Amino acid sequence: MNGNAWDRSVQLAEYIIEHNSTVRATAKIFGISKSTVHKDLTERLKKVNPQLYKQVRKVLDVNKQERHIRGGLATKHKYEAERELQHA
Repeated sequence: MNGNAWDRSVQLAEYIIEHNSTVRATAKIFGISKSTVHKDLTERLKKVNPQLYKQVRKVLDVNKQERHIRGGLATKHKYEAERELQHA
């Protein structure tokens, strides 16, 4: 199991860096939980490939800084869609 988890952590990291993806989006693509993605990237990857971990950490930090903006935009789009349905 550890061998698979270590390999998976590298695959997840490469995907996040290449696609500038979020933990949630990556979990959906790989069909695993957000918790698993987070654990793989923050704990396992640090031991397996510290250099790759530093690159992923940068993407995750940017995502963390921007999440309130994405949440606000999602809410805005939700209410715009509801408004369009009411006027249709």
